Amino acid sequence: MALEHALLVSLSEREGSGYELARRFDRSIGFFWAATHQQIYRVLRRMEEAGWVTHTDVAQEGRPDKKVYRVADAGRAELTRWLAEPVEPTMLRDELGVKLRGASLGDLDAVRREVERHRDEHAARLAAYQAIQRRDFPKPSTLSGRELHQYLVLRGGIRAEQSFTDWCDEVLQALRSEGPR
Repeated sequence: MALEHALLVSLSEREGSGYELARRFDRSIGFFWAATHQQIYRVLRRMEEAGWVTHTDVAQEGRPDKKVYRVADAGRAELTRWLAEPVEPTMLRDELGVKLRGASLGDLDAVRREVERHRDEHAARLAAYQAIQRRDFPKPSTLSGRELHQYLVLRGGIRAEQSFTDWCDEVLQALRSEGPR
């Protein structure tokens, strides 16, 4: 997937300026597809050159005009094409797993601390996702269409973070029983 497709999805949900898109990425899409503000602006220009998006200049008092982007017909066609295209399953690449595999070759306590740090970060992300679920989707059985799809992506994130948290707990328990080195 290219950043272009993530932006087309976001702009299909709601038009916005580059700044607004960057904030949306920081709060939602960015949980599973990261992009810097500079990347977003650069790609928006490329998308406009390709005819996938258009913009309207909106005057702002005391500030430069902002460009509000929306998906053009060519962008909708590209999004439709991309949505129908098969996607290869993601292969997990986890540096922590490699460190754990080699733990007996180095400082086991350092690896334990790293597992603890990862566990804490996954637990914090899990708590954030669960808070979003409570706030935005209090009655999931009533959802359909776009809201259901957003909820299902969030559920995938919740399950992934729960799984990583549980795995880190399992690793830490096993390493505790192994004792100090």
